[in-house]
Amino acid sequence: MVRQMIVLGHEISKRGIEVDKAKIKVMAKLPIPKCIKDIRSFLRHEGFYRLFIKNFNKIARPLTNLLSEDVPFNFNDECFYSSKRLKKELISVPIISTPDWTQPFEMMCDASDFASALS
Repeated sequence: MVRQMIVLGHEISKRGIEVDKAKIKVMAKLPIPKCIKDIRSFLRHEGFYRLFIKNFNKIARPLTNLLSEDVPFNFNDECFYSSKRLKKELISVPIISTPDWTQPFEMMCDASDFASALS
């Protein structure tokens, strides 16, 4: 049996489920968004991980509000702190809680490369 492996951007081992170290390096190097294109890219980049960050939508709201067509682009302090907090949450390990290794479980993923679930 494999003792450690990377599955959908997560390192699974006897320690639990953690974000792949290579992904953390990429997240840490993401620049602070400065325009709408950057915000879209920033929010898309962690599209998979947003499912595992508590209150992601609430934290990202200042950034997502800037994507509305009728809102003038004003990257203020609230947006800056929102992007810094999201970045901090994304590079924090682990994001996903560890399963109970004493109980049987199966990991499923769909072919869209968007989601995974433990049952």
